[in-house]
Amino acid sequence: MKLWIAPGSSSFAPHIALNEIGASFELVPLSFHRKETRKAGYLSLNPAGKVPTLANGDFVLTEVLAILFYLARKFPEAGLMPGSGIAGEARGLSWMSYLASGIHPTFGGPPEDTIAAFAVAEERLAGHEWAVGAHYSIVDIHLFRLFWRAHHTIGLPRETLPGLWAHYERVGKRPAVKATQAAEAALGYELRGLKLPD
Repeated sequence: MKLWIAPGSSSFAPHIALNEIGASFELVPLSFHRKETRKAGYLSLNPAGKVPTLANGDFVLTEVLAILFYLARKFPEAGLMPGSGIAGEARGLSWMSYLASGIHPTFGGPPEDTIAAFAVAEERLAGHEWAVGAHYSIVDIHLFRLFWRAHHTIGLPRETLPGLWAHYERVGKRPAVKATQAAEAALGYELRGLKLPD
């Protein structure tokens, strides 16, 4: 498999998932500054000129949600599907849809809009350890990545988002997450407004 990424961007989530799975894959980092996502070769894979893109042989897939569900289904032994059965999968899709349409579009806008969107996620988490059911899943990976981005750009209040902060810190301790963060930091981040500790 091959995964095209831009460090710290939305592609961070499937990068984590691949490391959680332990599958062999080739990482292809792209630079926004050098407009590498707009070059003809990449556009032939992903006409939107965005990341991530995943290729497994001749099968090419774009969009975070689709890639995460594909990986979770393709490698069931990793246990990354949300919940159990059709109800768990539907709850996972509901969460992922909210992350994509309710939280992500607020990035770059007024910080209070992003914080308000995360407040809805705080209510949805409702003190649970994981987003769906009793185990870690692709939903937690996607939630972690969005929280990471917002935390390192606008900052997020601990006092009003205690459950999300606990979730963020819990996921951040996972070896696959640490390995992914280290790999992407070594490549270098190009995201606007990102403030990381020295």
